[in-house]
Amino acid sequence: MLEKLLIGGGRVDEAGERIRLTLPPTSNRVYADAQLDDYHPSAPEADGRRVTLAHLTDFPPRRLTLRARASHLNPAGTLGFGFWNDPFSLSGNVLAAPNSLWFFYASPPSDMALVDGVPGWGWKAATLKAGHPPRLLFLPAALAAIALTHVPGLGRPVMTAARRAVRAYESLLEDVPLTDWHDYDLEWQSEAAVFRVDGVERLRSPAPPSGPLGFVLWIDNQYAIASRAGKFGFGLCPVLEEQWLEVEGLKVE
Repeated sequence: MLEKLLIGGGRVDEAGERIRLTLPPTSNRVYADAQLDDYHPSAPEADGRRVTLAHLTDFPPRRLTLRARASHLNPAGTLGFGFWNDPFSLSGNVLAAPNSLWFFYASPPSDMALVDGVPGWGWKAATLKAGHPPRLLFLPAALAAIALTHVPGLGRPVMTAARRAVRAYESLLEDVPLTDWHDYDLEWQSEAAVFRVDGVERLRSPAPPSGPLGFVLWIDNQYAIASRAGKFGFGLCPVLEEQWLEVEGLKVE
């Protein structure tokens, strides 16, 4: 069962099979999110984000199909749909090793450069597999690595090592305008994840996460930086006018 997560004036409106997730005009001092997912408890904590692995119940095989469009070609923040393990808090603290497979969009100043030849922003099909190391081991190492990125001369080698520690596959969807209706199909199997747009294969990842993950459909005004140059950070984008993500025919099987 999908639950709504609404923060900072975010709104989810449903009419038949059509669902619209909307953000209001918002400053860069307020986090705004409109989201549907299957991993938040029915009575979430006050911050709406306290999720544990116990709430993640999606494993392969899974198949996600839907039609989608957005209000803007280049909306502020991020949006998308697929599966992930919600590894970050709103403050940017690392809570788990990130694992995801989804159709994902991020606007500048986001710069998550995980794959050579693919920019750290834009509309993509993507998978990221970092495994499931014990949190007590992963968290100190992650925080230490983040701290080291601020030491002159160490940022780039630290980020290079971090990129080698994960398996990431991405395909940029430059020819798929967000403002047009398109059919999206994500097939998640144990040995591969296949992404199709309008029936055409756009990415075949040989290293998808194994789970558990949670389904998520969202639009928010957050950005994240993990650049090749060794810069790391999180923040919020101003939303100058109402923006939305609209889907219909959503099926997770």
